[in-house]
Amino acid sequence: MDGSAAYVITRYDAFSVITEECPRAVELFSEYGLHCSNCFMNEYDTVETGAQMHGMNEDEMHDMLNEINTELEKEWRQLRTKSLR
Repeated sequence: MDGSAAYVITRYDAFSVITEECPRAVELFSEYGLHCSNCFMNEYDTVETGAQMHGMNEDEMHDMLNEINTELEKEWRQLRTKSLR
């Protein structure tokens, strides 16, 4: 991640990749009860499988991803604005 754009998470992203590339997202997933970054299966589990394992339906997962990506975008814009000053 080079910082030229906000990090965007999809249902197909592995938690191991998210943990490495976007630690802030790990905190946001934890707020939804997905502590998958600490799970031994995080190397293999995607956001979709993690959400399913935690009983989320399709709509709940979609809403969660939208909310997390919106927050990441907001935080990225704030950091970018500060760095341009």
